[in-house]
Amino acid sequence: MKTTSRIRPAPNLPAGATFRRCALQVNPLSYGKYRAKKADGDADAHARAIVEKAVQLDISVLAITNHDDVSGVPAFRAAAEGTSVRVFPGFEIASSEGIHVLCLYPRDESQERLNQHLGAFRITGGLSQLRFVDVLGVVHEQGGVAIAAHVVNNKGLFDILDGRARIAAWRREDLLAIQIPKDIDSLPARVRELVRNEQQDYRRPSRAENQAIAVVNAKDVVRADDLDDPAATCWIKMSDITVESLRQAFLDPVSRIRLNSDPEPAPHAEFLSMRWDGGFLDETEFLFNENLNVLVGGRGAGKSTVIESLRYVLDLKPIGQDAEDAHRGIIREVLRPGTKISLRVRSHRPSATIYRIERIVPNPPVVRHEDGEVSNLHPSQVIGGVEVYGQTEISEIARNPDKLTALLARFMDVDTPFGSSRADLRRSLENSRLAIVEVSKELADVDERLGSLPGLEETLDRYRQAGLEERLRERSLVVREEALLDSIPKRLEPFWETLLQLEELLPIDRTFLTERALEDLPGADLIRPTDEVLVRLGERLSAAVAEINAALLEATGQVAEIHGVWATRMDSVEEAYQSILRDLKQSAVDGMAFIQLREDIERLRPLRERHALLERAQNEHVVRRQALLVEWERLQARDDQWLRLAAQMVSQRLRGRVCVEVQVTHDRTALFELLRKEIGGQLKDTIDRLSSGPLSLQEFAATCRRGAADLQEAYRLTAAQARRIADADEALFMQIEELELLPRVEVSLNVSSVDDADWQKLENLSKGQKATAVLLLLLLESDAPLVIDQPEDDLDNRFITESVVPRMREEKRNRQFVFSTHNANIPVLGDAEMILGMTASGEAAQSRGRGRVPIQHMGSIDAPKVREVVEELLEGGRDAFERRRRRYGF
Repeated sequence: MKTTSRIRPAPNLPAGATFRRCALQVNPLSYGKYRAKKADGDADAHARAIVEKAVQLDISVLAITNHDDVSGVPAFRAAAEGTSVRVFPGFEIASSEGIHVLCLYPRDESQERLNQHLGAFRITGGLSQLRFVDVLGVVHEQGGVAIAAHVVNNKGLFDILDGRARIAAWRREDLLAIQIPKDIDSLPARVRELVRNEQQDYRRPSRAENQAIAVVNAKDVVRADDLDDPAATCWIKMSDITVESLRQAFLDPVSRIRLNSDPEPAPHAEFLSMRWDGGFLDETEFLFNENLNVLVGGRGAGKSTVIESLRYVLDLKPIGQDAEDAHRGIIREVLRPGTKISLRVRSHRPSATIYRIERIVPNPPVVRHEDGEVSNLHPSQVIGGVEVYGQTEISEIARNPDKLTALLARFMDVDTPFGSSRADLRRSLENSRLAIVEVSKELADVDERLGSLPGLEETLDRYRQAGLEERLRERSLVVREEALLDSIPKRLEPFWETLLQLEELLPIDRTFLTERALEDLPGADLIRPTDEVLVRLGERLSAAVAEINAALLEATGQVAEIHGVWATRMDSVEEAYQSILRDLKQSAVDGMAFIQLREDIERLRPLRERHALLERAQNEHVVRRQALLVEWERLQARDDQWLRLAAQMVSQRLRGRVCVEVQVTHDRTALFELLRKEIGGQLKDTIDRLSSGPLSLQEFAATCRRGAADLQEAYRLTAAQARRIADADEALFMQIEELELLPRVEVSLNVSSVDDADWQKLENLSKGQKATAVLLLLLLESDAPLVIDQPEDDLDNRFITESVVPRMREEKRNRQFVFSTHNANIPVLGDAEMILGMTASGEAAQSRGRGRVPIQHMGSIDAPKVREVVEELLEGGRDAFERRRRRYGF
């Protein structure tokens, strides 16, 4: 089944801040004059060659920085027109001390203004009359951005200045970026310490990140081939290619600058775009950024509708009844029946593939391939591992020990307690229990029926002593013959059942060997002959089925014929039997009772054989179950160990903030719930006594089987408690063996500073502190998107800025986040790559209510309109920007 067209490409909407490859020191043809070389050739052709090479290398930005000259800028502007390349005009100058500085200006700065900017530096003899620190200030006042050029090389900052002059220059707030030849690790040791803000005298106190200053690679580009050198370019994350975006990147280099030598983040599953047709968000559409996306807007603007739409289209279940009720309410009242939600996603495993997931309320989701064809995959198979948390669900996790354990299990590198092999083993144990219970029931029934056999046989002996058996011998033997003949059809039943199963398997499914299935396989010619093998096998099996069917029909018919012949003999025996009965009646002997007794005995005697078979089957099931229980204990012990290793890893990753430990004593809630369900009554004392100390479920079940006295002694139970448990049936004891007692996960949060730690256990924390600890765990690495609705609801600003935001900034490089929030600290201090400013008219639950995301409100905080939305709509908007100014010198 296909749609009429392929999945349409992403709409032409803002994608937020993305990395752009930038060459920040490109020279026009006239640069040769600076090198005292003759500039041969055509300036326009020179510019076109460099622009063409930039397009080829996916370079988005060229900064034109000839020494003391802006005349070459127009040629590059003309060459870049109509291409994907954007040009920053500028120049390179030397301060009065001889320090080289790259000066970059807005893309639309006129040639006249550029000449005015250059003239402001009063250059004579190749040097400005302004000191280095003054050059930085003038460039900033002119609306430009300054970069200290080749700082460790000739005429660089560290080559020219030393002592207090170098310290003063280094600590200037106007110094935002420096140019280095390779990576930070290759810098001289002392310079490396300065760049990493590790030198006390040089420390830039306004900076929050460990890396105190932006570093870029921007080697001189004189000809097109120079762009091939990794040192000639770097990657800068910008929403729009503007000087202000460049400045923002320099203010937050950890988030926004990447050198070619830096490791590229691993690709991860991501949402690409989302659209609604119908309902409150009708015709709303936007793109997601691969990193941090934040939905902002006033209350009722539709933020939670977006979050719950993601949950709904992915067919994910809420945690807890409150979250379930809220989710259903939004689907029913806000999205409304008939609304279609479309979500484009990209999966990178096993290869990069784009899918579109659609869901029309209230129908199930549909997954489509890129060509529009409907897939049989579920959304979880397309983009698995996505986590969506509503406004109450983080608190629900904090309250629930099982969910905390499950959260920690995400970091295990082996099959977790929720993995397939464990589930398979649990299923095998359940099947073994059911089989043992079934066999035990049948054994009890057979035992009950066989219980009458000794009495019947004793009565038969008395008939024999009376000589009745001899007189009725032939009729008595006929009873045995009849029982034998009647058993034959039952013995044929398994063959009929096997034949039926074989017929259901035919014809053999060969669709996996069709030409379409083998298409593009390099070994298709080698595999193709297996289709003929299966054809021949199917033909032979079909012939065998027909032959077996004929044989069974023939045997059944022949048995019926024999039974008919035997029935004729039975008639003659019956005639003689009736004559004997008339004689016996005259002597007051009940011959019919004897024959009935004989028939009863003949029916019961085969049960002895059945009893032996059942006992053997029961023993086999028990032996098999014991092996399964050994494997069950081994798996639990292994997972306990891996869970402890996961706890150590998490504690290391969140060192100084969150500590996670796995306790030896397991959570016994599952055992207590089972006892309440199956035994009932007042079990408080029993639960209290079983709550402390080590507990082996298999040993506990074995003690239950031994009886009340052993239970009372081993577990200090009262006589009445022990008797109630011991009197339960075997099925309960086997259920106890199958229980899974998850380890207790103990989470502690440092409620003070890293240097002056104050560790508090989760149960002793406030609601907000609990949510902080859980949120920090949720933010840890995964390659699937994490979606959270208003995480700040239970947090205070200190925890957000000191704990949550730094972790978010680190993890967003390798994972996609989608948050909705009223708190400006998350998008501003978290440096969200995509901010979506939502507005609404009318109430969401009203048919006329409408939510939307204006296109000018899509982007990062380096986009002025987006910044205005953050300042206007979010709690602490201006304060968050002020925090950022104080922290980053912004």
